[in-house]
Amino acid sequence: MSKDLALFVLRLSGFGLAFGHGWQKIAMLSSGGGDRFVAGVEALGFPMPLAFAWAAGLAELVGGLAIALGIGTRIAASFAAFTMFVATMFRHHLPQHILVWLGVLSVPEDVVDSWGNPERAASYMLIFMALVLMGGGRFALDRFLKRDKK
Repeated sequence: MSKDLALFVLRLSGFGLAFGHGWQKIAMLSSGGGDRFVAGVEALGFPMPLAFAWAAGLAELVGGLAIALGIGTRIAASFAAFTMFVATMFRHHLPQHILVWLGVLSVPEDVVDSWGNPERAASYMLIFMALVLMGGGRFALDRFLKRDKK
């Protein structure tokens, strides 16, 4: 019971991803804006940056809602975890942050500041990786929907 409650609490992070990040990206892209976001995706080396920008926004918005509700939790968490992996490792330069922190890499402070803080994306990534491994738990809508089919 406590494991299922813990999974429910972890799944609630999906609402934060969906409304804190995904909604903004989708609203921006659907209104014809988002040039800066698309340029950032292109700078990461993704082909068809507009399509990948939409994919990231949808992984956050739709995936975050699915995770929170417990609908296709493992699949939605996989897409969200991948999106957060890209944000953590490439957009926010986590490996370089670690090397700077250890004193192995010397980078001007303004450059490090321009990378942004990888902590939030890394936290989301770890939460979603746990949900990929554990599933949504007893309080996920998937469980109730399966029960109705039987």
